[in-house]
Amino acid sequence: MPLAASTRRSVGATDLSLPVLGLGTAHLGELYGLVDEAVSRATMQAAWDGGVRFYDTAPWYGRGLSEHRLGGFLRTLPRADFVITTKVGRTLRRPMDPAAFDRAPWTGGLNFEVDFDYSYDGVMRSYEQALQRLAIDTVDALVIHDLDAGFHGDDLAARQAELEERGGVRALQELKAAGDIKAIGMGVNTDEALETVASRVPLDFALVAMPYTLLDQKSLHAGMQSCIDRGVSVIIGAPFASGALVTGSTGPMRYAYGAAPEAVRAKVAGIERVCAAHGVSMAAAALQFVLAHPAVASVIPGAARPEEVRENLASFAAPIPAAFWADLKAEGLLVADAPVPA
Repeated sequence: MPLAASTRRSVGATDLSLPVLGLGTAHLGELYGLVDEAVSRATMQAAWDGGVRFYDTAPWYGRGLSEHRLGGFLRTLPRADFVITTKVGRTLRRPMDPAAFDRAPWTGGLNFEVDFDYSYDGVMRSYEQALQRLAIDTVDALVIHDLDAGFHGDDLAARQAELEERGGVRALQELKAAGDIKAIGMGVNTDEALETVASRVPLDFALVAMPYTLLDQKSLHAGMQSCIDRGVSVIIGAPFASGALVTGSTGPMRYAYGAAPEAVRAKVAGIERVCAAHGVSMAAAALQFVLAHPAVASVIPGAARPEEVRENLASFAAPIPAAFWADLKAEGLLVADAPVPA
């Protein structure tokens, strides 16, 4: 039987537990298209009405827009009834020339410039700004965001030093010790970051955006295993691999936030064939697969419309036969020893 969305799993050795299904809110920051204010609210309402009680956001999402929207919705609801996480490492400020400011890569979002800062002061300021945008006086956990070579290139070592030597980690540990937050996480986008950067920081969980999905399990024996070895929980932040596991192999396909290469398209086509043979939705397989890994505490698919939320809830509850997983492995579409749902 599939898990109930309200089932909770513990995060590391902390007092925090998470529902196994949450909502990621990057799309409410208008990543790929504009989202009308009423549609944004209806999307969050659909999640709440469907029993979703875990919500993740970040200052980067829409340059503050996602936090404003999510906080505007959640602040009217009983605080004890939901879990909310946001991220640190970026602060926002007014651009020098608002009229000429480019909000890319966001299609919409807000007119705020972003500054990276993983130091003690930067983390504290990022946290304080987030609370004000959310209009909520507590968050359950903070996530160190985008500390990888893809964002920082040759500056990565300096950014790591801000976190490790200039007090960023100390700021998070102080907030946790004071009870302001219950857990410390790090968001990672690549296998390399999961294996190297995340392993250098005392974490309770890793928010893994791409390295472990139905499409890619290269991190199974390295980064994901290191999380088990260290007692670090995992939240899966991009279960559909930027949409490739929802849109399918025909037509436009995104992977890793860009155009999907042909090898990815071919693998998705293979998964689709096995799905068709068993009458299984690929989205259902993607959502349920990741939760079989013993390190994974929760999965947080995004949505930009209420119908997408309802589709995710239906996928999460859909039955999947054991033979489906066996056939994926037999055809080399899934790593042979990858954990699969019972």
